[in-house]
Amino acid sequence: MRTTGYAGPGITGARARSGGADVLDLAILGLLQEHELHGYEIRKRLRDELGLFANISFGSLYPALAKLEAAGAVIGTESGGPTAATAPIPLTGSLGGERAALRSRRAGSTRGTKRSRKVYRITDVGHRLFEQLLDAGESAGADDARSFGLRLAFAKHLAPQARLGLLERRRAQLVQRLAADRARAAAGTGLDRYTRSLVEHSTEATQHDISWLDQLIETEKRTEAPTS
Repeated sequence: MRTTGYAGPGITGARARSGGADVLDLAILGLLQEHELHGYEIRKRLRDELGLFANISFGSLYPALAKLEAAGAVIGTESGGPTAATAPIPLTGSLGGERAALRSRRAGSTRGTKRSRKVYRITDVGHRLFEQLLDAGESAGADDARSFGLRLAFAKHLAPQARLGLLERRRAQLVQRLAADRARAAAGTGLDRYTRSLVEHSTEATQHDISWLDQLIETEKRTEAPTS
């Protein structure tokens, strides 16, 4: 695992940016840890695999990639392989059909379909930024539901104690939420049955999440016990 400390072109020291930008940067860099990816593939994995960016658009993704590229955290290179202008013309058995395909290729070439896609790969600067963002769990707001889920998805890259700290901080947050929900339920003698049902549902969901975290924490402690 690489050492932390993010210092690259356009970046000063180990300063992290705020809010959603940090979360999106972390997600992009995490996906690029093991594979080079096209922008389309990054968007697909953000939506389908991580499940935390269901509404991510190219209008949000590509500016983030451009910012990371300008900072030296990722490098984008034009991909190779056949494009609409270089792929073989399919043999249809019809001279007229093959001529039509050739005319279509020539027309497409004049419209710019020959342009290839960018493939993005992470740099050493990007690895360091990823570790900094991943390990920023104690900063304000870093353990909200989406940020926690994202960090847990990449938790294999954390040191054991950092992993355990991530789980325990999230559990403490949920314990506070559970106490607040119970206080609302106790004080809500005038709540109608629908509102009360929502409060009860929130309480049950929080209790379930705490039990789930308890299991993760116990497993983490058992796993690390022999080495410690």
